[in-house]
Amino acid sequence: MRGLPKRIMEYTEALPEATPLCPGALLHLGNRASVDQALSRLSRSGRLIRVSHGIYMRPIKTRFGIRNPSIGKVIAALSELWGETIVPCGGAAANRLGLTTQNPIRMVYLTSGPTRRLRFGTHSVELRHSPRWQLAAPYRKAGEVIRALAWLGPAEVEENLNAVLPELSEGELDELASARAIMPNWLAESVSLRLSHA
Repeated sequence: MRGLPKRIMEYTEALPEATPLCPGALLHLGNRASVDQALSRLSRSGRLIRVSHGIYMRPIKTRFGIRNPSIGKVIAALSELWGETIVPCGGAAANRLGLTTQNPIRMVYLTSGPTRRLRFGTHSVELRHSPRWQLAAPYRKAGEVIRALAWLGPAEVEENLNAVLPELSEGELDELASARAIMPNWLAESVSLRLSHA
């Protein structure tokens, strides 16, 4: 590997795991057409992963071999790059809160941006555009409760609120109460009723 591809790999190997590589950030190494061509070649050879249109990442070398970058780190990096809220889907939230034993078959995240798919070789992660209320309190437990209840649906909201509310701190309960203004009626009413008896 010579020339521009080698310089790109030397540059990317100094970056932290899951740092997005975009052609525009590599123009100090070559012109745009050459950079695009080099990235495409590196992706085809497996030296880089083409995660999404125009976004590449470096696979991680370990003593056990090569692995994809951590999905959590990828999501955090892309959230920052795109200026979007990206959070685990309601099924994953319900599982983490102990409200279901089901594990989602596919990796799905909810996003304030457009629906799209990230690719990691044979694996993929779906980013699904979602309404603002499902993205409330990102990365916090109150937000997980909202997403879990949205996934479980109106028929199961009362029972699961009873299970999860005693586990929340006073601050988390306040955060959940504050989000009622943007929740759909079926959820806002159930949360209000249950919080009034908490």
